[in-house]
Amino acid sequence: MSTRTTRTELPDPDYLPQRTLAERIAHGLSLRQEVPHERHASWTPLGDRSDTLRILERQSAVRSPELIPIRYGRMVSSAFAFFRGGAAVMAADLATTATCGLRAQLCGDAHLLNFGMFETPERSLVFGLNDFDETLPGPIEWDIKRLAASVEIAGRDLSFTPLERATAVQATVRSYREAMLQFASLRNLAVWTARLPAKELARQMSDDAGHRSQQVVKKAIQKALTRDSLTAFGRLIDTGPDGELRFISNPPLIVPVEELLAEQERERYVEVVGEFLKQYRESLPPHLRALVESYRFARMARKVVGVGSVGTRAWVVLMIGRDTSDPLLLQLKEAMPSVLEPYAGQVPYESQGRRVVDGQRFMQAASDSLLGWYRLKAWDGKMRDFYVRQLWDGKSSIDVSRLNPVGLRSYGMACGWTLARGHARSGDRIAMAAFLGDDDAFDRAITSFASVYGDVNERDHALLADAVGSGAIAAIRDI
Repeated sequence: MSTRTTRTELPDPDYLPQRTLAERIAHGLSLRQEVPHERHASWTPLGDRSDTLRILERQSAVRSPELIPIRYGRMVSSAFAFFRGGAAVMAADLATTATCGLRAQLCGDAHLLNFGMFETPERSLVFGLNDFDETLPGPIEWDIKRLAASVEIAGRDLSFTPLERATAVQATVRSYREAMLQFASLRNLAVWTARLPAKELARQMSDDAGHRSQQVVKKAIQKALTRDSLTAFGRLIDTGPDGELRFISNPPLIVPVEELLAEQERERYVEVVGEFLKQYRESLPPHLRALVESYRFARMARKVVGVGSVGTRAWVVLMIGRDTSDPLLLQLKEAMPSVLEPYAGQVPYESQGRRVVDGQRFMQAASDSLLGWYRLKAWDGKMRDFYVRQLWDGKSSIDVSRLNPVGLRSYGMACGWTLARGHARSGDRIAMAAFLGDDDAFDRAITSFASVYGDVNERDHALLADAVGSGAIAAIRDI
């Protein structure tokens, strides 16, 4: 009598890859045939770029009007500052470029200054992506091209030669490509746990770029180690005449909420705060919910942040734990639709805050354990989405303005590796590696694109400068 059992073939669940390893490699190779790397090298802007300012003005129309001149003042300060604030402009441009069809969770704004140091929940310092306001699934080339263009434009701001800039850009893209080849060879769990410790970044930059670049990284590390709730508390909080803690008032950069609200809005203040705390706690896992509930709400203030984000609603909240020596400072940042959404498609999240949080968890080596989100009708009566994170919490960025050409190249390589790691976690890294290949054709093509986009960005920056100079656009500088 036979004891052999019949094996039943079950369909794979939807969330498991359907292709074999060989099929994924073949898919990537076929895409390279369909979209040769050389197609990424050339790009011709559509029209005369007159729409650039209209894109920025459409963003301004839904932001706090009194802060918009600060945004323009920061963007007009340099071509690189314009590039930082012009993610929506480049998103429209990227939508007209060639893509191979490989998608991953994108940062959406992967420029040099959106990478930096941050502390993991285990309190170790790592290097990674730090800003996810524009995160969305999309074509991998969009993130790569924005990063490459940022290296080119930063090099121009630093007066580096065309050869020095091209060398840095190509090294950045090569680092991305070679990292993806490495990740394609690793086991899945190894990709998800890969990290770049801050000390390793310092060592790499010291070996490549010498003492000056090492000092730049060491300064960023030291800054990160001192940027915590206690440091922020010392800078942002003072004691009022009544002995109560309160946020300092430094308009327009930091303004306590009591100074902003009209009388009718103050009546809803307690209600709005209560709803924020309720929804935020519910977005956290139970053990972290208990941690947040061990603090009591104390104060709230508006805080202007960044360049491109200026004008979006951003708040800081003071929470008190055991006593006033046990503060927790949270940042509440308005989450608007990603600048990529008109071109990459919507994501079915119940809120834009959830989109940002999920995107960050996808791409970051170790995200802030207190990341959360909420959606509510604010005291102005309008429904708004926010995400929540700890203020500072060991975050700092590299001072790119102090890098020499070799330092820019080394830093770009670290950013390239980091971006590849983020894409490898959410996309088909096997197909991506096969598409990118083991030669430098892709690297050279993206380097050519970055040079073209550097010229376009300079012209766009000049458009804004002319509009500010003529008075057509109001700008407040040096704030």
